[in-house]
Amino acid sequence: MPQQALFRLPPMARGFHLITPLIERQLPPLPATGLLHLFILHTSAALTLNENADPSVRTDFGTTFDRLVPENAPHYTHTYEGPDDMPAHIKSALLGSSVTIPIRQHELLLGTWQGIYLCEFRNRAAGRQLAATILRA
Repeated sequence: MPQQALFRLPPMARGFHLITPLIERQLPPLPATGLLHLFILHTSAALTLNENADPSVRTDFGTTFDRLVPENAPHYTHTYEGPDDMPAHIKSALLGSSVTIPIRQHELLLGTWQGIYLCEFRNRAAGRQLAATILRA
């Protein structure tokens, strides 16, 4: 039987945040093998796996995404929630709302330099809610 937990991350500033330790603290004991599926219940933030050692990676992510999807573009029609809202939706669609991570020997099987990121695209967001589903192999 799968296990599922809902939990809320604290509010975080706009940017790319390593949340692996926050996630691990919220999870029940992991099985010997299986899968963890994480899903964010929001449309203006995303989850991804990437570099967990060099903080400049997070800066470069922010710079690149802001260039790809700028605020105040004249072609946006969904603008009533502020200039960061429509770009946040587009950025979250590019990265996605979930990640799936293998479980091995009761631990998340992440690569040496991999970490779980919350990609926060709003200037002032409340804490984000996540669903964690553990599938036992």
